[in-house]
Amino acid sequence: MSGDLPPSTMSPAAPRGSSPYAWRPGSDPEAAARWSRRRLVVTNLRSVLGRAFPRIVGALREPSWVAFEVGMPLLTTTAFVLVYRAIGAPEEFVGFAVVGGAMIAFWMNVIWSMAAQLYWERSQGNLELYFTAPIHLMSILLGMAIGGLFMSSIRAIVVIVAASLLFGVRYAIDDWAALLLAFVLTLAALYGLGMLLASLFLLWGREAWHLVQLLQEPVYFLGGLYTPIRVLGSLAFLIVSILPLAVGLDAIRQLAFAGTEEMGLLPVRVEIAILAVMVVVFILLAHRALGFVERLARREGRLTIRWQ
Repeated sequence: MSGDLPPSTMSPAAPRGSSPYAWRPGSDPEAAARWSRRRLVVTNLRSVLGRAFPRIVGALREPSWVAFEVGMPLLTTTAFVLVYRAIGAPEEFVGFAVVGGAMIAFWMNVIWSMAAQLYWERSQGNLELYFTAPIHLMSILLGMAIGGLFMSSIRAIVVIVAASLLFGVRYAIDDWAALLLAFVLTLAALYGLGMLLASLFLLWGREAWHLVQLLQEPVYFLGGLYTPIRVLGSLAFLIVSILPLAVGLDAIRQLAFAGTEEMGLLPVRVEIAILAVMVVVFILLAHRALGFVERLARREGRLTIRWQ
């Protein structure tokens, strides 16, 4: 017992400003387990960096991945560009297809590396470690989002640059600040949605694979990745209320190609406001859903079983 030890053998309390992980004597185990707010924040930040690091390093170690991930979307974008030019569509439609082709990178990262990630982690036997670690699951998913964002950004930039040079796309940007804001809010809403879907996919089990497939081609069409979403008519208003990719892409196109406001579904300010609301709603729902999944896993012990 520490109380039986002479004072010279006991470690002194850590001074103020020292590491949150420095040893501090406690009166009982419950007091020792009661972490300070600083220690909680630092631990979760370390988990974010720990999950982001492998994805960033992996992207740099496997340059061949970039070739495959860029080549396939570029082929699809090229097909739409050739169709638009063959039918004599306005030149802005070529730019719309290029921007939409670049945004595919982020959506694919959301559904494959975010929404389905906890399901894959369970299959690999890592999910138990996440549930028992003294961190929140959102820290794990945020680290995955940051690491995946690095890979997706490389893919999107290469698609934008290559397609723009190949097809001679000309951008007309009058408000860089609004364009950057719309882009950042779109990504925040997308990854918030990915965190929410991660908990749902984990609950649904084996259906995660089918759901990932379902969220690819239909979203390409409904999200207006290659055509303005306005052509969907009244259905477009329903889509922009639940799919951040659709409303964000519509705002980005209006800002990247000045003078195309009549092709947009809603004014840019309205779409930016919708994105801001989506960010808050999706993150709050993801926080509650992940907390529910974590409590369910600890209470019933069945969510971590492989192949279920």
